[in-house]
Amino acid sequence: MQYRPHDYQTYAKDFVLGHPYCGLILDMGLGKSVITLTALWDLILDSFDLRRVLVVAPKRVAEDTWPREIEKWEHLKGLTYSLVLGSEKQRRAALQRRAFLYIINRENIAWLVENTRWRFDALVIDELSSFKSSKAQRFRALKKVRPLCHRVIGLTGTPAPNTLIDLWPQIYLLDMGKRLGRFVTHYRERFFLPDKRSSYAIFSYKLRDGAEQQIYDLISDICVSMRAIDHLQMPALIANRVIVRLSKSEHVLYNTLKRDMFLALNNNEIDAVNAAALSGKLCQLANGAIYAADSHAVRFHDRKLDALEDLIEGANGKPMLVAYWFKHDLDRIRERFAVREIRESRDIADWNAGRIPIAVIHPASAGHGLNLQSGGNTLIWFGLTWSLELYQQTNARLWRQGQKADTVVIHHIVAEGTIDEQVLDALERKETTQTALMNAVKAQLEVWKR
Repeated sequence: MQYRPHDYQTYAKDFVLGHPYCGLILDMGLGKSVITLTALWDLILDSFDLRRVLVVAPKRVAEDTWPREIEKWEHLKGLTYSLVLGSEKQRRAALQRRAFLYIINRENIAWLVENTRWRFDALVIDELSSFKSSKAQRFRALKKVRPLCHRVIGLTGTPAPNTLIDLWPQIYLLDMGKRLGRFVTHYRERFFLPDKRSSYAIFSYKLRDGAEQQIYDLISDICVSMRAIDHLQMPALIANRVIVRLSKSEHVLYNTLKRDMFLALNNNEIDAVNAAALSGKLCQLANGAIYAADSHAVRFHDRKLDALEDLIEGANGKPMLVAYWFKHDLDRIRERFAVREIRESRDIADWNAGRIPIAVIHPASAGHGLNLQSGGNTLIWFGLTWSLELYQQTNARLWRQGQKADTVVIHHIVAEGTIDEQVLDALERKETTQTALMNAVKAQLEVWKR
């Protein structure tokens, strides 16, 4: 296929070429992969600045999206690649093949660094936000070899899915601490204050006055941001809350667990050992079932199932994509409806061909490199996730360029007076912060054009 880049794609490519290390914060659907590959082709086969490039990506994206993009576009002819996937024997064999690009899944990056000789002069990190923890093995591995890389390109759509603290490891992999500091502790001390804490531990941090803008200003020279809605013909988006109400007795039981971190339900004992566990169990109760001590699911209510049934009936046969979080949610959905889970390439093809009336998907498997926009335009969140990244990525499976419908509808089934409301409110607040970050480093295309 012939590549006819949009202005924003040419701008982003030139930005990569002009910066030895940079971050492209691009919405889903803007073509991060082809932009990067076009820049790499120039650097490898035109200017001869690079010889061997390592691409680190989520597993599905590594084995499917990147090879497909390389083979898709005519102008990338000659850009050879090797997939460093599979068993250790297969990975070692792939590293021995002659190629310009070596594509590896992020789960194996620590193995690569610790067990092989680093022979790459450039690094591409797809989904840079998955390196948001400075304690993670994958971050420590790349930190070790970062000084050996002449060029680094970081790609993401959600650089700060939870808090701006998440930015430090990502920016460090780009500039080795020049802008936000060499150590995460110094970064926290400089820009944040302790928020929630006990006498011995700090559970969260809040930004110092003016710190948010300072951070944006510091990274603006090496990061460029673009939103799909600014550059593509995107369908309209309607976000809807479908409210379900628990009975008085159900609310009593819900609040008992919330207050006591313990609940006796249908002759089963349910306890939460800490705040994180309590949050998960409250989410389960809101959805309608909860895991007991022996790991079997105890039913609590069917109100979300009833709401889902109403939505399906109201669709009159129109394809519906349902996002679930807990396995017992999937089990109960399957008991009532004829559904098919999106897991493999065949499922994706059948959904896009209109052969699946009701599909179910887990956000963790829907996050990256999955195009479902041809199969429908309605997404229903049966159970929510605290992860802004997974939430936005799942929504983007339908709300993206190529969607045939004029409007995408996203329903959130929310149990009133439960943690559901807090989760959805938190996602919206985080999106505000995310939007602020993207706006701060937004590409000034009009200036560039002049």
